[in-house]
Amino acid sequence: MNYYDNSGNRQSIFNLVPKVTGHLILINIILFIATLINEHFMIGTFSLFYPASPFFRPWQLITHMFMHGGFFHIFFNMYSLFLFGTVLERTIGSKKFVVFYFLCGIGAMLLHLLTVHLTGSIADKTIVPMLGASGAIYGLFIGYGMMFPDNILTLVFPPISLKAKWMMLIFVVIELAIGIYDTSDGVAHFAHLGGALIGFLLMFYWKKTGKIWLRNKWI
Repeated sequence: MNYYDNSGNRQSIFNLVPKVTGHLILINIILFIATLINEHFMIGTFSLFYPASPFFRPWQLITHMFMHGGFFHIFFNMYSLFLFGTVLERTIGSKKFVVFYFLCGIGAMLLHLLTVHLTGSIADKTIVPMLGASGAIYGLFIGYGMMFPDNILTLVFPPISLKAKWMMLIFVVIELAIGIYDTSDGVAHFAHLGGALIGFLLMFYWKKTGKIWLRNKWI
């Protein structure tokens, strides 16, 4: 399929998604299909277990970011990766985007492991794995909010529209509140906060030092 850009040039439909974002989505989908085929092996091998667990393997520090536990889990993460990743990669460039994405994911992992270390049960530290791209996605969300604070975002449900900076703040406050007062829902809320924190710090640093190019000017 083809489409025409604003200059009238013919483009492939695949050019709608920049290469890093596209490859990340593809890897996530492939591993999700593999998980549907052999869930026990995939979850046990590539999700992240607490380092003291007998199920822990070093590669899980990275591979857990590409694992998902169900259709809606991967759907909403990949939808968000498509929305925010496409814009951020085109804005800051593919090299910075790779660094940004993985550092956000690693930050999410570290805060989650710290939380489990401080408050987790025996089960959390031995048999309960962490999986998903949500930590990195929260970093992208924060990065988008810092780059385009006045852009209007609309939730799918409920259909509320707000500026990105306010949407960003509300989501962080909600994650913090749920993480502190209700940690029994099976969601790694502090992983989301870890990704958001690294996303904020990285984007703040790049903007402060003038290392990001946006709309024909350094910001």
